[in-house]
Amino acid sequence: MQTMIVASKNQGKVKEFRNILGPEIKIKSLLDIPFQDIAETGTTFEENAALKAEAVYKELDTAAIADDSGLEIDALQGRPGIYSARYAGPDKDDDKNIEKVLEELTGIPEEKRSARFVCVIAVAMPEKTHIFRGTCEGRIAFSKTGQAGFGYDPIFYVPEKQATMAELSPEEKNKISHRFHALQQLQNEWSHIFS
Repeated sequence: MQTMIVASKNQGKVKEFRNILGPEIKIKSLLDIPFQDIAETGTTFEENAALKAEAVYKELDTAAIADDSGLEIDALQGRPGIYSARYAGPDKDDDKNIEKVLEELTGIPEEKRSARFVCVIAVAMPEKTHIFRGTCEGRIAFSKTGQAGFGYDPIFYVPEKQATMAELSPEEKNKISHRFHALQQLQNEWSHIFS
């Protein structure tokens, strides 16, 4: 069984990795392994994902996978972007982040609330770091709906599902999410990367 170290302490994110990659890949995370916080000093999702994966690979000398993901809102010129987790402050408070986004979008009509979730996955290997990018298009709702998911899921409305991400079951979400699309690309290249 292939073991992957996911360079994250985000339980929701790690759970999605496990659900999407399936039982044939053993997932360990930085919740299982004592590891210092990794500074996300990049200016893009790609740079931050690579920084995290490479830091874990260098320290543990084993293949490491990391993602950097977030929400891009067109009416906010792409914000919160790479700062999604800490948009309202350093505490990574989902509710405060959502409140800040909704406040900044006050008066913006439905047709101008287009947004996307972005997920960039980096796999650090001895010879190189492989990068995969996935997106999920939607728009920002006017208020929170749904109890599932995490982060901005309660305000991210997916027109094709006529629901927010937080109203979808994990199975439904994991068939359309930005993380699913990035991981699908990784799975397509899996045999080449790990041959």
